[in-house]
Amino acid sequence: MTGFPSIDRFLLTDPRDVGCAEAMAVLHLYVEAVLDHGAGAAQRRYDGVAAHLADCGPCGQDYQGLLEAVRSESPR
Repeated sequence: MTGFPSIDRFLLTDPRDVGCAEAMAVLHLYVEAVLDHGAGAAQRRYDGVAAHLADCGPCGQDYQGLLEAVRSESPR
């Protein structure tokens, strides 16, 4: 693309991506939706968060960690 990796990553960002701050602000709600209604329902309800988690490795790791922590603590 441009030859500048950071600009290339920016240009490839999903326009629905809400960014790190907004994703982290509602991550607990996203995890609850996944556990209560399934991943597909959570992705539809929080499509901007789902887009962000798919593209941001650190936030995706936070999501996986929170999901596993809640699963291990909750008898759902």
